[in-house]
Amino acid sequence: MRVARFAHQDRIGFGVVDEDALVELTGDPILGSWDTTGQRIPLAEARLLAPVIPRSKVVAVGRNYAKHAAELGNDVPTQPLVFFKPNTSVVGPGDAIVLPPESESIHFEGEVALVIGRVARRLTPEDALDAVFGVTVANDVTARDLQQREGQWARAKGFDTFCPLGPAIETEPDWSSLRVITRVDGEVRQDGVSSDWIFDVPAVLTWITAAMTLLPGDVVLMGTPEGVGPLAAGQTVEVEVPGVGTLRNPVVAHA
Repeated sequence: MRVARFAHQDRIGFGVVDEDALVELTGDPILGSWDTTGQRIPLAEARLLAPVIPRSKVVAVGRNYAKHAAELGNDVPTQPLVFFKPNTSVVGPGDAIVLPPESESIHFEGEVALVIGRVARRLTPEDALDAVFGVTVANDVTARDLQQREGQWARAKGFDTFCPLGPAIETEPDWSSLRVITRVDGEVRQDGVSSDWIFDVPAVLTWITAAMTLLPGDVVLMGTPEGVGPLAAGQTVEVEVPGVGTLRNPVVAHA
């Protein structure tokens, strides 16, 4: 099942994607609101938003594909390498990625994103997947020059608009074959599969929740495959996870 957050006329709501329409829900499904209002809203009349605004945090996993670590000259980590992106970096489908003047090298990083569905603390590998509401599509936009120069990644990963999410959340993903494809102006730049993750979902969630509590609506980014590269104003970047959707964002210069 795919669920989306949308704007229609004068309201924002949640709906189940049913072919070319949204079946409107009475509330946030992450919080258990699955009753419907009885309304079907044509997708063509709605504007899809980021499917979730993280309640507290976005936790991301760095270098979770061996070939991506190698392309940037980094060693493959022996344990999950995690960092944060602020929830203020989140934007939705169609929203612009704004290139900040503080950086001269902004890169795309297409990723699979986990949306957490319950309070999760000290998960075990056996119960980790039960804490996941579903998966969506993400772009972990990165100021590469700042990341390399500053050593820590908070500013490089945390600019406004640096975490596009959407277009929907798939609540029943096929964990064995999640694929992420990134295109810039229609040209494929990245193509990776979940079987190439160094650390799978149970390993990542066990590692994270040993240190911190994940809350419903928090987002975990699972890392990017090889092929990252720069973005320029005027381009359009698309990240597709087949079966989940395609996240498309234009790139603009800071005003």
